[in-house]
Amino acid sequence: MAIKNEHIIKLAAKWEAGTISEAEQLELDNWYREHQDEPIKVPESVAASEYDHQVKIWNAIQDQIQVKPVRLWPRIAAAASIVLAIGAGIFFYANQSKKDVVQTATYTKDVVPGTAGATLTLANGKKIRLTDAGNGELAIESGVVVTKSADGQLVYTVRGDVAVDPATSGENVHKIRNVLSTERGETYMVVLPDQSKVWLNAASSLIYNTNMNISKERVVSLEGEAYFEVAKDKSRPFVVISKGQEVEVLGTHFNVNGYEDELATATTLLEGSVKVSAGDVKQILKPGQQAKSAGNTINVSRADVETVMDWKNGDFFLNRVDFRTAMRKIARWYNVEVVYDKSVPIDIESSGYISRTNNLSAVLKLIEKSGQVHFRIEDRRIFVSK
Repeated sequence: MAIKNEHIIKLAAKWEAGTISEAEQLELDNWYREHQDEPIKVPESVAASEYDHQVKIWNAIQDQIQVKPVRLWPRIAAAASIVLAIGAGIFFYANQSKKDVVQTATYTKDVVPGTAGATLTLANGKKIRLTDAGNGELAIESGVVVTKSADGQLVYTVRGDVAVDPATSGENVHKIRNVLSTERGETYMVVLPDQSKVWLNAASSLIYNTNMNISKERVVSLEGEAYFEVAKDKSRPFVVISKGQEVEVLGTHFNVNGYEDELATATTLLEGSVKVSAGDVKQILKPGQQAKSAGNTINVSRADVETVMDWKNGDFFLNRVDFRTAMRKIARWYNVEVVYDKSVPIDIESSGYISRTNNLSAVLKLIEKSGQVHFRIEDRRIFVSK
């Protein structure tokens, strides 16, 4: 079945969260109509009784499709669960009643999601809160104009009509460094002087030379996580230095996760080729591979790109993700502290797919549906219990 599996799952999750658009709703409805006659293939791990129940639900969905060709989902919202026959398996999506939610979660005060925002620190030490700054020109440094675009992005432009300060020319040109930093609950995108694009995740910072358009080597330092789309330049490598790892490229797309509270630094390649170094160890990655380094070791494996790139795509993709890793992602975006009861196991996994534009309670309710943990929100703290 030639279907974008993860895309359909994502649409189903958006419907569950109530964030699906009309166009996406129509796409989902059309998918059901198109594939309603295909047999359901069930994984061996699914019990026969559960399979019988899911087939009944699937048949009910088909009946709804035949009666009304569009806007099907609101008519079956009361179903106990929704089954999507996708490829070689079935994706089960539980739908709890409001009563169930009240029984499993306590939210004395909800938390709104993060937003676009960052602080730019210029070479002279001046700090500019980009969230508060108006659109247009922000600063001029050594022939480079820094502007905030109408869509809220930071853009560096080399202009020939701008005079270069003698104090920042010659040998000093490489000392003109800017720092772009995000707090917990913030994310931001910057177009560097060489026209490379960088998206910063929450609680991250990027240090870069404002004259990297003319420097022999393009070098940036990263703390936290960022996604890079590097402008191609065969004569000048682009180097990202992060926690215990160095990534060298000539022009490609990749993600680097180097948060201090993660056990390893992970570089995931989406397009092109990169060389990853940790100490004296070096590895060349192919698209779809991930390199994790801790100390002087590098482990290369097949990447779960959907999980890696969820933040950049505006989502939380939490299926089969280590629970505490997932909670660290959530904590950074909502700027909250997570407090674990000693009853919570170490080795459990989270589940669910939901937009990062939702309030915190919606994300926690999705995770709770697994039945493995319960949450309580008090101010900006999440209490987790078994």
